[in-house]
Amino acid sequence: MRAAVLLSLALLAPLSRAQSVCDPRTFGARADGVTKDTAAVQHAIDVCAERPGGGMVRLAGGTFLVAPIVLRSNITLDVEPDAVLLASPDHRDYPRKEQFRAPGYQAFVSATDAQHIVITGGGVLDGNGKSWWDQARGTKDAGVLGSSNTRPRGLVLDHVQHVRIENVTVQNSAYWQIVPYYSKDVFIHNVRVFADPHSPNTDGIDPFSSTNVVIDNATIDVGDDNIAIKSGMVNSPGPDAPTSHVVIRNCHMLHGHGLSIGSELSGGANNIDIEHVRFQGTANGLRIKANRDRGGEIAKIVFRDVTMSGVAVPILVSAYYPKAFPEGTVVAAPVQRLTPHMHDILFDQIVATGSTDGGMIVGLPEAPVENIRLQHVQVKALRPMRVAYAKASFEDVRIALPQGGEGVQIAASAQVEEGKQEKP
Repeated sequence: MRAAVLLSLALLAPLSRAQSVCDPRTFGARADGVTKDTAAVQHAIDVCAERPGGGMVRLAGGTFLVAPIVLRSNITLDVEPDAVLLASPDHRDYPRKEQFRAPGYQAFVSATDAQHIVITGGGVLDGNGKSWWDQARGTKDAGVLGSSNTRPRGLVLDHVQHVRIENVTVQNSAYWQIVPYYSKDVFIHNVRVFADPHSPNTDGIDPFSSTNVVIDNATIDVGDDNIAIKSGMVNSPGPDAPTSHVVIRNCHMLHGHGLSIGSELSGGANNIDIEHVRFQGTANGLRIKANRDRGGEIAKIVFRDVTMSGVAVPILVSAYYPKAFPEGTVVAAPVQRLTPHMHDILFDQIVATGSTDGGMIVGLPEAPVENIRLQHVQVKALRPMRVAYAKASFEDVRIALPQGGEGVQIAASAQVEEGKQEKP
């Protein structure tokens, strides 16, 4: 049922016929990649937004260099295939502001408390983030949400409803690249999200406390999480809304840290369907990551029909982020508001080759992972899968090691019901 509701987002009416087309060149844009066209592009947006039914701001035939711009309701930003919207490299162009209840900067492109926004056209939105990356390297907590050592994000949709982002390339953001924040009815289709694989914290797409989100046919090659589903921050005082009812399908992940739920999950995450996804050379595959200082209820998650090659850790469910598996003696802690509760999770039809670890599933002694099911899972790895503090069921799970042996190590703290489990 939830998938049917979400997929209906893909059947939204075609892009509306804009009643008005606003060309920033009319307002003085030069599109030479050198002159700042901020005022002209923003004026085109504002003029179009005031017209009945809104309109389309069309960028064509050049590179439009801009400081941060703000989209408004009923606007289509049409970046044509021969156009680039390029972020200013001047750090002074990005005013500091509170963003996501934390210190931040004005994003390259943003919308706040708006509705009916479309970004399309076949062109490029380039965050021009290299100078910010260079500054962030070696800076303490530069990538931590809540730190004052932060950077501008790329495309931020803050409390926005009814969004379509399709047929564009979003690249080189100084920080996270596409972020729906407390937004609803977001359809992201046929996008390419790129950044240097060594660029810090350049997450591809981060749905954050948002609902009814479809990410379809995306190619993501970045320096951090390819996709990260979030809902809150570390040591959040609350309240935080969950991210819920998300479909991610037909996507291709290249460089990056994986497709993640977490690590900041103080609002929780639920009703997430991930299917038909390919990974090539990604550091991790499918991850659910949290810790005692950033958890919530994480439930009703389905990963289905996923293939991976050269992915170090194909399956990772851990309540010990940033570590994957706890070291030394583990002691139960009191259950509190931020204790992560992971349950009702399915991995189905997962195939991985060339992995380092078979996988890791580890909860907390006070909050074990519950009702996690693996079925039809085939992994070729150097080391076995490890399971601890979890209640799981395995069916047709094959973890093949080069020298043979047991492919799954089950700790005394775990309960694994085995049905049709086969040794390689």
